[in-house]
Amino acid sequence: MATNHVGVVLVHGAWADGSSWSKVIGPLKAEGVEVVAAPLPLTSLADDVAALDRVLERLDGPVVLVGHAYAGAVIGATRDPKAAALVYVAALAPDEGETVGDVFHRGRPHPRTPELQPDAHGLVWLPEDAFAGAFAQHAPAEEQALLAAVQRPIAAASIGVPVGRPLWKDRPSWFLIAEQDRMIAPDTQRFMAERMGARARPHPVDHTPLVTAPQEVVDIVLDAVRDVAASA
Repeated sequence: MATNHVGVVLVHGAWADGSSWSKVIGPLKAEGVEVVAAPLPLTSLADDVAALDRVLERLDGPVVLVGHAYAGAVIGATRDPKAAALVYVAALAPDEGETVGDVFHRGRPHPRTPELQPDAHGLVWLPEDAFAGAFAQHAPAEEQALLAAVQRPIAAASIGVPVGRPLWKDRPSWFLIAEQDRMIAPDTQRFMAERMGARARPHPVDHTPLVTAPQEVVDIVLDAVRDVAASA
């Protein structure tokens, strides 16, 4: 596949790290795509955007940004001109003046959606049983246990900051709607995708298709890469 040197930066969400993209990275590389997983500290939205920008500084040429869950807000907040397109994977896409929390709480929660409260340090951890109940219910038990063991908490402050003009207003976007998501309501995902004017692709997947349905993620990312390459 000719990609005209279009790169891909994968951005993880809360309660995860870059290794959550491990099943996506190999197939993208096999198609000749340069891929980097950006490490986010999850300490504040500003810190996370700065971390993404540091990764983008190291790359040349146009880049497709791919954000999972919370990272949708992060990829929408960068101002790096190399960001040529955005792919949202069961992600949150706040509009100008909204917070991550605003869009996360917009829809009616699934009965298995966990109640989230910060600890004494202002950090939000996902309860261990939520990995099987809501986060990755389609994954095998061993994988759910691994996700729980390596989870990284997110600072509560990260989801309470109003965002500026999101990049999706100025760049083409794609949205993988997870129809069996128990963390972010599917109706909320559909609402966000529609108001973004995103090329929406619904699938009967859980909140972590990058883990449980990686080919669906690879396919939508490659669509974005081909589109950017064709217009370069």
